[in-house]
Amino acid sequence: MSITGPQARAARALVQWPRHHVAALSDLPVKALTSFERGKSTLEAAVVARLQLALESGGAVFLDEGEFGIGVRLRFTRKDVRSINRLENEGGPVGTDDV
Repeated sequence: MSITGPQARAARALVQWPRHHVAALSDLPVKALTSFERGKSTLEAAVVARLQLALESGGAVFLDEGEFGIGVRLRFTRKDVRSINRLENEGGPVGTDDV
């Protein structure tokens, strides 16, 4: 999966990293990152891959195009996963009802 400029910008906002930090992590000039994020230029596939890895190391998860289109979200922490699992089992056993 290749990410888009707007996805990169959204991921950077989600992980709360400044542009210069992401540019340094992905070995990319700040101007090139700015232009890519704004959709004004493209980057080579290898550069996009480095950018994606840098943002993923901060917790960004890139979503393929599915029912709702492409996107980006933050990865759940272990604490979040435990909370979700606890809540999913909170309802007790499944039974039949007349509703």
